[in-house]
Amino acid sequence: MSLPHSIHVVSHPLVQHKLTKLRDKATSSTNFRRLLREIGLLLGYDATRDLPMMQARIETPIEAMDAPMLDGKKLVVVPILRAGLGLAEGVIDLVPLARVGHVGLYRDPRTLQAVEYYLKIPQDISDRDVIVCDPMLATAHSAIAAVDRLKESGAKRIKFICVLGSEQGARTFAEVHPDVPVFAAAIDAKLNDHGYIVPGLGDAGDRLFGTK
Repeated sequence: MSLPHSIHVVSHPLVQHKLTKLRDKATSSTNFRRLLREIGLLLGYDATRDLPMMQARIETPIEAMDAPMLDGKKLVVVPILRAGLGLAEGVIDLVPLARVGHVGLYRDPRTLQAVEYYLKIPQDISDRDVIVCDPMLATAHSAIAAVDRLKESGAKRIKFICVLGSEQGARTFAEVHPDVPVFAAAIDAKLNDHGYIVPGLGDAGDRLFGTK
């Protein structure tokens, strides 16, 4: 499968192993929640490898030295409610001082379009690197709507992490937001008539919160 340059599939063995466990319908909500958080940390690690650095003067127990530290303002992690919360927890484990914004979207079951119901983000988001989290990039309507709103609010440096995407969703997102890198554990071939990724892993929100 040839994908746009902005779509990055993270093939690390631990990511792929945990993804298989997430796909398995026998995995309990408790384990699904833990695995989603762990994959969030691993995807976040890959997505943050180009954060800006600076040199800071410190004292080791032996002597003074100039050592690398993150430069600039803290990250903003923005989960798309509700399922994005589970993925965002892993990124926050990785960067515990990150700010957290929220975008509330639901998918209209008839049109499959994203409908916004909540937005709360830091006022100075234009000065910060932003990581948007949603486990699924299916039709990409929700992801596009969330990134649209963040850009309207001033965000300039955005990345998107998901567990699974569909080929259609990945291409659609990359066409609308080619400047936003996507980090995914896998891209599946197709969507079914209800807009679910096939073979996928089902409804990530329901499996995360045990609501079905």
